[in-house]
Amino acid sequence: MTAETLSPPTSPPTTPSPRRRTSRARRDALRGWLYASPTALFVVFVFLVPLALVLQMSASDWPLLSGNQGWNLPENYVDAVQHRLFWDATWFTLKYTVITTILLIGLGLGLALLVQESTRWKSILRTSFLVPSALGLASASLLFYVLYSPYAGPFANLMQSWGFTFLGTPEGALWSTVFLIVWRYAGFYMLLMLVGLQAIPDDVYEAARIDGASTWQTFRRITLPLLRPTFALTIVLCVTGSLLAFEQFYILTKGGPDNSTMTIVQLIYNVAFQGQNNLGIAAALSVIVLLALILINIAQLRAFRRTDED
Repeated sequence: MTAETLSPPTSPPTTPSPRRRTSRARRDALRGWLYASPTALFVVFVFLVPLALVLQMSASDWPLLSGNQGWNLPENYVDAVQHRLFWDATWFTLKYTVITTILLIGLGLGLALLVQESTRWKSILRTSFLVPSALGLASASLLFYVLYSPYAGPFANLMQSWGFTFLGTPEGALWSTVFLIVWRYAGFYMLLMLVGLQAIPDDVYEAARIDGASTWQTFRRITLPLLRPTFALTIVLCVTGSLLAFEQFYILTKGGPDNSTMTIVQLIYNVAFQGQNNLGIAAALSVIVLLALILINIAQLRAFRRTDED
């Protein structure tokens, strides 16, 4: 007998029935929903439910101590826009946003270029630049509040002899707060820029050196264009954080002097819990800020996308 006659016959591969495939697909889908359910519940209860409540408040007469008194749309939005501090707070917030964005992005890129080079001081510099980022913003604001104090701060005698205060004038309060923010967040933006710089291939720089490109030409023609995704991320983060500024101004200036450093978020707080005690108008201001943030971020992302396509 030959080997072919002794070998057992091979059975053709069996394909799962449609019912079995359907049940397996359902199990996979159920497993996926189980994995995604914690995140989905977090988004629903932490974002969607508060957002729905804010939208309801913005369309209702809702005093702080009396609760919901019924619908009054669009009176809250009209009162919010006609508030005596609305346009001043909006203008100051935009000015503060522009200043901090330019300083943080520029300084973050400069520090990233500095620590990118392989020197013996690289680790020390990176650590020293990143240390302030580990401190909470409220804690940093309290620290600088003591430093700026004309009574207990280390510069108290100097301020008394020269007759100036860090927080006593509108411009001084603005730039003192900007210095705090730059000190606190420069290391964070340096880290983001450093990640973007390290993602650029070394072959590109080597080809530029072979072609005889200077340092400035390499920086302008290679580094900056290839950092556009990093710029998009950092600018969105910086603009969003600056437009929502609250802790630093609340601790350092309380919106003063003469409401000159009142941000739009601090105005929302004052309308809700101080003075008017009106949650409806405060919610309307919050909705306006949310819509402005969405439009600004969409415009920024479209601008960067259009630049990349060009």
